[in-house]
Amino acid sequence: MERYRNKIGLAQAISNVSNKIWAFIDEVFEVTIMYNMVQQLTLRLVHTESHVEFVITLIYAKCDVIERIELWDSLYEMTRDMNAPWLVGGDFNNEIDDFRHCVNTCNLFDLGFKDSIFTWWNGRAEEDCIFKRLDRCLANLQFQQTFPGIEVQHLAKTGSDHSPMYLKCDTETPPIKKPFKFLNFWVEHATFKDVVRDNWTADFNANPFIIHNHKLKKLKKALSLWSKATFGNIFQKIESMKEVVMVHEAEFEANPTGMNRERLQKV
Repeated sequence: MERYRNKIGLAQAISNVSNKIWAFIDEVFEVTIMYNMVQQLTLRLVHTESHVEFVITLIYAKCDVIERIELWDSLYEMTRDMNAPWLVGGDFNNEIDDFRHCVNTCNLFDLGFKDSIFTWWNGRAEEDCIFKRLDRCLANLQFQQTFPGIEVQHLAKTGSDHSPMYLKCDTETPPIKKPFKFLNFWVEHATFKDVVRDNWTADFNANPFIIHNHKLKKLKKALSLWSKATFGNIFQKIESMKEVVMVHEAEFEANPTGMNRERLQKV
């Protein structure tokens, strides 16, 4: 293994052999390069104050299926001796079987995300418009246990066809406070009344206001779980649709047609 330390301001700058993967790391970390390859750069980081140690693998996968085999093989090799918290993230350029097989074999878990479902847009409009989730953050169980307060956010695309990913790691689990939102279309579903009837209950005697508050909390939790199981993540879908609309609006502004202008005027 090789040690690399190049300070630019307060950061250490490290690139892979093809100069397509760059890592800028705070100087409070000691960094050891474990793998330096065309499609991945793996670093071992040790925090000099807390002594927390973890491994991070940054990915920029090839588009070609055959060329990606080298990437999967390198991850398989790393898994054999991996006993540290391990984070793997980047552009996998893949959504199908070989990626899933690699994730399962390496005992990695998708960390999920907030905001838009998609991280890549092909830059085209109308019937040629394609959105995909090519960028992901994965981690093994040890990493999730070391940093229970993990949060991945897909940021807005600026100057690139990919969305930046913002990963927040915390050694403590932050309190989760999600506002409850009642969606009017729930009442149209056949099982909605059953959920309300089954959960608007209290198995104790107390002040009527306390009982009422207990029932509300119980029902809110039940409706949230029921909605996710029945309709999926509604708010995430809405954010993704907003992004699609914004892309089409931007495309229209850049390439307006006389017909479109006439239709808009009529509307």
